[in-house]
Amino acid sequence: MTAPRVLVLDDDPLPRLDRLAGRADVLHSNAKTLASRLPEADVLLVWDFTSDAVRHAWPGPGARPRWVHTASAGVDRLLFPELLASDTVITNARGVFDRPIAEYVAGLVLALAKDFRGTWAAQQEHRWVHRETAKVYGSNAVIVGSGPIGRRIGAMLQSLGVAVELVGRRARERDPAFGRVHSADSLPELLPETDWVVCAAPLTPQTTGMFDAETLALLRPSARLINIGRGAHVVTDDLADALRAGRLGGAALDVLPDEPLPPDSPLWDVPNLLISPHMSGDTFGWRDDLADQFLDNFDRWHADRPLFSVVDKQLGYVPSEDT
Repeated sequence: MTAPRVLVLDDDPLPRLDRLAGRADVLHSNAKTLASRLPEADVLLVWDFTSDAVRHAWPGPGARPRWVHTASAGVDRLLFPELLASDTVITNARGVFDRPIAEYVAGLVLALAKDFRGTWAAQQEHRWVHRETAKVYGSNAVIVGSGPIGRRIGAMLQSLGVAVELVGRRARERDPAFGRVHSADSLPELLPETDWVVCAAPLTPQTTGMFDAETLALLRPSARLINIGRGAHVVTDDLADALRAGRLGGAALDVLPDEPLPPDSPLWDVPNLLISPHMSGDTFGWRDDLADQFLDNFDRWHADRPLFSVVDKQLGYVPSEDT
């Protein structure tokens, strides 16, 4: 029996795939060689999940991978027409980043409420600046995205005493953790009363640009926006205008439409905006966790058992009862 061929679109450092020894032929590729190697692969591991190489290299009619796994929660880079129309199965890294991202968001909420940035700036200037800061306990948050990451963020904020309203694709009553889940079209009535807005939604045509000038205008001036979803969820020019004009209390962006953010981008100097380099889910050992998840799924694939975290290619994410 011929060993299956696993093609890895590499990033540095390489994934640890020792468990495949003797069970699969592991091939490696970069953006330049991917097109020539895709037709010979049974499985494609998109280790470099920031690359658009798969979109450009995907083969036409003929041989192609039967399964594509991306080492990321978001799959928007794989949702191009040729792959969507194929019978190739897509899986993602659902579950690996939930708790780390929730911790990161909780950290941002505390940092923004307690003005850690202002404290650090005053310390650098050797100035003793006593002031008051906002309470986190008793505040309220709207979390857009009711998948595992959004739900974990919600639970983490609840532990800080924040009242959470969860927004998903469709409304659901009697949610065991949040009471109910609101539909996306409920946002206009939820946003004017919230202190925190956290975007943790998948990137789809419906969520692209969802936080634009019109949506941001619904927020009160003391509200803060945190985006750990995808950069294209927020129209950054509109956000920058709102912050400069004082129409929004602050924002934190861990994802940007164009990454890395160029050094000359005016976003760096927008007041009350905290920018981090797409790191909210990246804790020590995260790459090993991603590799182990892929290997566990490979065991299932090799045994002809159902895969975990199969993406609905029409929805653009892994569906569940919670989303």
